[in-house]
Amino acid sequence: MTDKIRFIPEGEEETVEFFVEAECRLAGTRYLLVTEAGEGDGEALILKELPGGETEEAVYALVEEDRELEAVCLLLKDDLEELGILLEA
Repeated sequence: MTDKIRFIPEGEEETVEFFVEAECRLAGTRYLLVTEAGEGDGEALILKELPGGETEEAVYALVEEDRELEAVCLLLKDDLEELGILLEA
């Protein structure tokens, strides 16, 4: 997949770019598996699309709730393995 997404962290003004490595849907919500670097070592994050943005641009937040993160990781299991991404406990 490897598209890019621009993300402005809450409370910040600078845009951060992430590479979209995979995506999935769970209970109608879209989730993205993103990395800081297209290849090599780097941090991977899972972003969740938030409902109802007032603009055409989607609004995403980091998935932080453990049960939700575990469920999304199960859906993305094959992608995580293929990309060589290890989960930290």
